[in-house]
Amino acid sequence: MESKETNPKEKSTNKDRIKELQEELKKTKYNKRTQQHIGLIKAKIAGLKEREIKRSSGGGAAEGYSVRKTGDATVILIGFPSVGKSTLLNKITNAKSKVAGYAFTTLTVVPGLLKHKSAKIQVLDVPGIVHGAASGRGRGKEVLSTSQSADLVIFLIDALQPQAYEVLQKEAYESNLRVNKTKPFVKIEKTSKGGIQVSATVTLTKTTRETIEKMASELRMMNVNIVIRDDIDEDEFIDVVEQGKRYVPGIAVVNKIDLITNEELKKIKKTIKPDLCISAQEGINTEKLKDLIFKKLNFMRIYCKDPGKKADLDEPIIMFRTSTLKDMCEKLHRDFVDKFKYARIWGSSKFPGQILRKLTFELKDKDVVELHMK
Repeated sequence: MESKETNPKEKSTNKDRIKELQEELKKTKYNKRTQQHIGLIKAKIAGLKEREIKRSSGGGAAEGYSVRKTGDATVILIGFPSVGKSTLLNKITNAKSKVAGYAFTTLTVVPGLLKHKSAKIQVLDVPGIVHGAASGRGRGKEVLSTSQSADLVIFLIDALQPQAYEVLQKEAYESNLRVNKTKPFVKIEKTSKGGIQVSATVTLTKTTRETIEKMASELRMMNVNIVIRDDIDEDEFIDVVEQGKRYVPGIAVVNKIDLITNEELKKIKKTIKPDLCISAQEGINTEKLKDLIFKKLNFMRIYCKDPGKKADLDEPIIMFRTSTLKDMCEKLHRDFVDKFKYARIWGSSKFPGQILRKLTFELKDKDVVELHMK
């Protein structure tokens, strides 16, 4: 039987070519004259990486960390070894993660449950990542793959190593996480003929339609209509084409501030502009972190009411903002969507107790909802 394994020389050639292109990218200054050239280089790199992924996928599923999602949302702690993730997890949740003063104490995913403002939030402590994690160094791929199911990422940065933040951001980006970014609105439709047609409903300030057209050709598109409705750049266009990107909110938290001076802390705040500075060990600002997590998750509280009874204002259902009646039904019970007849809503409806029959109705914070089933 003939072997189907990848030719090592071919694989090596692709990797070498990617490195060459990445070096060329670093040396090329971005301006109007080089814009299209840079876009083409990025498209070539994306195409080569995609072919490498397809070749390597034939070797079976890679080993990874698996944790069952529970609660209203999942938060992942990402940081270098010994940054204090386990200490922080123990401080803000019910977890008992092992803590020690040396690297790689955590060798698996440790979940904890944070209960805050009626929300139940799963927080995951994963093994510390290292430089090159997204490429597989230090089991980085397995660690970062866990974050693909997260609703929020916390970058935990050691106050003694603030430069680590830039590395963490880069590794997260390389592992397909798009932190604090919104998925751009770009529609790509295949056509039977006509080649590549690019149109935009907004003024493009970061790239040009000609550059997008050249990149699409480099990415082996044939006959397509590309409609751009956001002011995107070349990287965002590649993200849309490749798909598989996770758009998630993030928080930058500097830990161990008890180990540095006020002057050093001011410098860190000015340099990397963290969302919050804490000491997990001393409990400094950990309550503020809980509030920030709740806020960043974009939660809202929905109160249930049984027909003929008062609403339960003590135990709200925690939903993400922009959730609909359908989302609420699915969260309460998987059969509720099929059995739904109508809902009476107090709060965001036009008048108190308005009857709404469409599951697409968008709920608002502190709405009182009375569900009626068939």
